[in-house]
Amino acid sequence: MPIHITWHSSSLEHDPGPDHPESRYRIEAVLEALRAWSPPDQLIWHEAEPATDEAVRRVHTPAYLDMLAAVDERGGGRLDEDTVMSARSLDAAKHTAGAAMLATQLAMTDGAALAATRPPGHHALADRAMGFCLLNNAVVAAHAALEAMGAERVLIVDWDVHHGNGTQALVEDDARVRYVSLHQWPLYPGTGLAEERGVGNVFNVPRPPGLPPAAYVRDLNEAVEQATDGWQPDLLIISAGFDAMANDPLAGFTLEPEHYAEWTSKWRGIGAPVVSLIEGGYIPQRLAEGVVAHLTALNDAA
Repeated sequence: MPIHITWHSSSLEHDPGPDHPESRYRIEAVLEALRAWSPPDQLIWHEAEPATDEAVRRVHTPAYLDMLAAVDERGGGRLDEDTVMSARSLDAAKHTAGAAMLATQLAMTDGAALAATRPPGHHALADRAMGFCLLNNAVVAAHAALEAMGAERVLIVDWDVHHGNGTQALVEDDARVRYVSLHQWPLYPGTGLAEERGVGNVFNVPRPPGLPPAAYVRDLNEAVEQATDGWQPDLLIISAGFDAMANDPLAGFTLEPEHYAEWTSKWRGIGAPVVSLIEGGYIPQRLAEGVVAHLTALNDAA
């Protein structure tokens, strides 16, 4: 079964500035690796349209979106210490959210899809950008699935090394969505305690750096099993950051590409379509290796 890849060239034009870790080189490495995929007919490419205003407003406040538009009209600007808009950033963010929605639609139809785009999204709150993120792509996609694609239950699993505080805040009162996050603790953004449970739909797995990879793999698998015990999702969204790999400059986990493949193969057994959205991962070649391992496991498990 082929895997659908959604993307848009605007992801290459979002520019947070020189030496910023969330650079275009990240997605360039991913696209290069995917274009070298063999056999090539196992990947089907789709150019995404921008997310509609209706879709984005399901998640973000009008005042926040108006602020982003005003910064965009000025040609960009700094939104917080880490998050910067350039002249094409809002266009890239809207196309990335659109790519997430398109990937969700394709996965719901054919089983698996990846949005190969940036900027990332899991730190974005309803009314605030943070952590390199402008729009919360995972929650935009989840709401699209719930409101327009017939899904009744959506599982979001976030294996980025940083806690997806924005995603949790946006879904923790919605029993239709369950959120599972493995993340380094303590680390930015300082959220994601195990005691944070939402309405019983949040499953946080905070762990220290430097553990053996098998410990991280086991603990996230156990959390996913807990989240799906007696609760069958219609869709699995993976917030697929690859900054939990060994030697990433922003964290201290110890994973390798094969560990993402192990998770992927196991979770195919859940029986839900899988849509993956790229989050972090700040060594471009390592990010690409992680994406390839993940998609290879998706393809093998199809």
